[in-house]
Amino acid sequence: MPRKKLSTTIYITPEQNAQLKLLNEKTKVPVAEYIRQGIDLVLEKYRSHLPGQATFEDL
Repeated sequence: MPRKKLSTTIYITPEQNAQLKLLNEKTKVPVAEYIRQGIDLVLEKYRSHLPGQATFEDL
């Protein structure tokens, strides 16, 4: 069952928009999916700055 998605507004540069549209045309993957994947990459990169329990990998 797909998870509920929330709507939000973001601002991107015209260059980012153009490249995302080209990527969408070539792969047929929605631009929103690429944006969600980008957010996941940033969250993973800065995971140590987020509150939460430490994992064995963090120790």
